[in-house]
Amino acid sequence: MNLPTEEGDFYWTPEGYKVFTEQYHLKRGYCCKSGCRHCPYGFDPKKGY
Repeated sequence: MNLPTEEGDFYWTPEGYKVFTEQYHLKRGYCCKSGCRHCPYGFDPKKGY
């Protein structure tokens, strides 16, 4: 599912990576378990949950 993005949903790092913010993750409504930098769901890739 691809949600349309709006102001505040992401930013670009100096290296050119697109980073989704907590705002976007909450709008999406679930954790993708990819270890996202701003995950509001508390997923820890080291623990696997």
